[in-house]
Amino acid sequence: MFFTLSKIVSYFLSPLFWIFSLFVLVFFVRKHRSFKWLFLGSLILFYLFSNRFLVDEALRSWEYPLQTQSSFDSSYDAAIVLGGNILNYDHPTHRFIFRENADKILQAIDLYENGRVKRLMLSGGPGDLFIRDQYEAANMRKYLLSIGVPDSVILVDSVSDNTFENAENSAAILKQKIPGGRYLLITTALHMRRAEGCLIKAGLDVTPYVSNKLTGKRRSDIEHLLIPQTVSFVYWHALIHERVGYRVYKMKGYL
Repeated sequence: MFFTLSKIVSYFLSPLFWIFSLFVLVFFVRKHRSFKWLFLGSLILFYLFSNRFLVDEALRSWEYPLQTQSSFDSSYDAAIVLGGNILNYDHPTHRFIFRENADKILQAIDLYENGRVKRLMLSGGPGDLFIRDQYEAANMRKYLLSIGVPDSVILVDSVSDNTFENAENSAAILKQKIPGGRYLLITTALHMRRAEGCLIKAGLDVTPYVSNKLTGKRRSDIEHLLIPQTVSFVYWHALIHERVGYRVYKMKGYL
């Protein structure tokens, strides 16, 4: 129930949804004297939420900082790789389809090949209300095997639908397979705070290792400062979703 409700609520956390709703309202009151103010407000909101500089500054206040491999003084017993938009498997073509968060699995492979982690704990089920036949951790395992990573290195939780379940299921597997181990947590810079909190609550002491950082060096060019960019809406939605999710998890005692 919580998973279903969270997915439905997420649709309403999008600034595009808010602006679209406002434009619909403007259409219905177009003959009312408040029309011009509502229309102007809609345009201002559209511009503000499409501004890349503003969303970048908001992201900086929440994203977890990047780390270098050299900052770790030894190897870890396992890297916990949290699923979510990493890859799908296309059965008709027998191909892996990499998605926007593929950096998670790429970072895990890099750490393993450089001897920084000994095993890979993959966690992620369908995670979608409607597409229930894509088990992301199982797909990641299949990909790792295809590039030569030994099956003995891989641990899999392919039933988790959200971060809380990722943490609970991964903790249960690791406590059984590698009790008392040292664990590295790999997830996006935006998601790291919530993921780390859930794993600590589940009884694991984890070290964050960030992927998919959305912000970089501050820019001052005209395009970045003034020109509307559609990707800004995507970033705002992701940020609002994460901050609301963190508060809800806190209230429910998941953190």
